[in-house]
Amino acid sequence: MLQPSNEQVVSTLPLIKADYGSRIFTEEVQGIINYDTRNQNSVASRVSGRIERLLIKYNYQPVSKGQLIMQIYSPDLAAAQQELLFLKRSETDHTLIEKAKQRLMLLGMNASGINQLLKTGKVNYLIPIYSNADGYILEKTAAVASVSAPTATTSASGDGMGGMDAGSSSAAPATNPTTPVNSPVLLREGQYVNAGQSLFTIYNGNKLIAEFAFKPALAALVKKGDKFAFYKTADKSTIQTAAIGLIQPVFKDGENFTIARTYLNKPEFRVGELLTARIPVLLTAAWWLPETAVLSMGNKTIIFKKEGNVLVPQTIDAGPTIAGMVQVKTDISNWEVSKNAAYLVDSESFIKTRLTKN
Repeated sequence: MLQPSNEQVVSTLPLIKADYGSRIFTEEVQGIINYDTRNQNSVASRVSGRIERLLIKYNYQPVSKGQLIMQIYSPDLAAAQQELLFLKRSETDHTLIEKAKQRLMLLGMNASGINQLLKTGKVNYLIPIYSNADGYILEKTAAVASVSAPTATTSASGDGMGGMDAGSSSAAPATNPTTPVNSPVLLREGQYVNAGQSLFTIYNGNKLIAEFAFKPALAALVKKGDKFAFYKTADKSTIQTAAIGLIQPVFKDGENFTIARTYLNKPEFRVGELLTARIPVLLTAAWWLPETAVLSMGNKTIIFKKEGNVLVPQTIDAGPTIAGMVQVKTDISNWEVSKNAAYLVDSESFIKTRLTKN
């Protein structure tokens, strides 16, 4: 041996050459139905006070526009009403009375309640809070359904190249998405709230979104507007087509992945239902090697190239792994490489490579 074992290797293992061509494959990813946050409405308290009556008992409870949600006891509201009654009895300037009425309306009292106050002279210490939209109500502290890191498999379709048109490979490990739960609300009667505090969010069930998570390495291969098919994981007969409306990189729970989102109008789905999508992806012409011929070393990828009677480790620019084949962007057209790179590595040695020029 004229060179150390971490710079060159003598081996009788089979040698191969790379195949060249484009590749079409389908990325199978998991997803979930979620609410479209563009159609959400917030319910807030206009006054400080104590919750005297609460009619919302659990998250995702259906509500209608104008429905009474809660009543709040408010000393500020009582003081404003007494001020209006005093101005009326004093027969002061009509402008002051109108401003007092406007203050009550800003505190959440409606016109009929103000007229009733002026008619009876009886102060109402409770201010009602109504739903401002139709939909499903969710407490602000509760979590909405979300997708997690992807569980993706790929099925390839070749372009006539040998060994390139079969097989499938698993990607990231499976994780369970969070689904909505009809849990009890944390707000309780007798609890105090502040003016301007957001209490509930109302989600519209007529417009939903489907979110699918896939590996970030494939994010550059899909774009907004791409067509794909998806169906309920539990019922393949529900298959339908859609277009990607948004691509969003996400880092969550230590996982880096990408979300593809599509918007659904009047969908036949329910929030929290699990979905499976098949997204077609086209890879441009490149060199391809079996996965066994490529060795990942964390921050770089190497193969063992034949030079004379020895094998020398060379750094390459590798793309995604599809159906057991690795895309190689480096020009390796005239190279002979080892078919089993892992067998040439001494676990106690640090491989020294030379930078490959394209």
